[in-house]
Amino acid sequence: MTSFADRELVLADTEKERLRFGDDLRKLSAFLRRDFLIAWSYRTAFLGDLAGLGLALLSFYFVGLMVDPAVLPSYGGERSTYMEFVAIGLVFGAFVGIGLSRIGAALRAEQLMGTLESVLMTPTAPTTIQLGSVVYEVISVPIRTLLFLGVIALAFGIDFELGGIAPAAALLLAFFPFIWGLGVLSAGATLVFRRAGSGIGLAIGAMTLFSGAYFPVGLLPGWLAATAAYNPIGIALEGMREALLGGAGFDQIASDILVLLPFSIGAMLLGVTVFAWALRRERRTGTLGLY
Repeated sequence: MTSFADRELVLADTEKERLRFGDDLRKLSAFLRRDFLIAWSYRTAFLGDLAGLGLALLSFYFVGLMVDPAVLPSYGGERSTYMEFVAIGLVFGAFVGIGLSRIGAALRAEQLMGTLESVLMTPTAPTTIQLGSVVYEVISVPIRTLLFLGVIALAFGIDFELGGIAPAAALLLAFFPFIWGLGVLSAGATLVFRRAGSGIGLAIGAMTLFSGAYFPVGLLPGWLAATAAYNPIGIALEGMREALLGGAGFDQIASDILVLLPFSIGAMLLGVTVFAWALRRERRTGTLGLY
């Protein structure tokens, strides 16, 4: 039988865990407030992103005048225009780029400012630090993506299916841990090798290019086009197009979400594991604050 003292110890440990969890939640809100204030202090960056996206779309608009409509895919029984096709590709590419780069960039900025060691040496769980690094992006990136799509729809007269917004948002939520995991992996590589995140960015750039973001995958050589079926970015992108251009509902994109979830879970577990290993290594060697 469990003694009274043992029960008291269990209750004390449970209370400590509860208090630690509450402390971590408060730390997450502190991370969120910090990153919001930093973003707010650079308000022109958002306008710059929007202007850059607008210029890219304008360039693709003129490119689209030379594209044969017969090569474009159909969604919801209607052939898409090139502007509809590429607009979602560009915005989704921006979503991937922002989501991937922010974690490694935030860690690199902490290194250069000399605050990384102070943050990581606090009694804060590595998972809390990882979540804190992306909590602002988890909220802001999907909002930015939907806002960009709204601005594009108004500026270029593109008709998106309003009924597809909720399924598209669900697909983004299922896909985001994939990018988050690779971002944490990049952050772990940054801890050890300082500038190693560029290799992961290059790999994601190639995956985006061959995902059908800017041109139909049917134009690729057969062996390369076949890889799109196993490309998480291509799967998520086609699901977005089916929802926003073809009006696909939850039942129609559920298969895409189910395919994406193993990729997302695997990438997240890999990223968290590598980051925890890198953090232990840097603490052991005493090189945590070096940049």
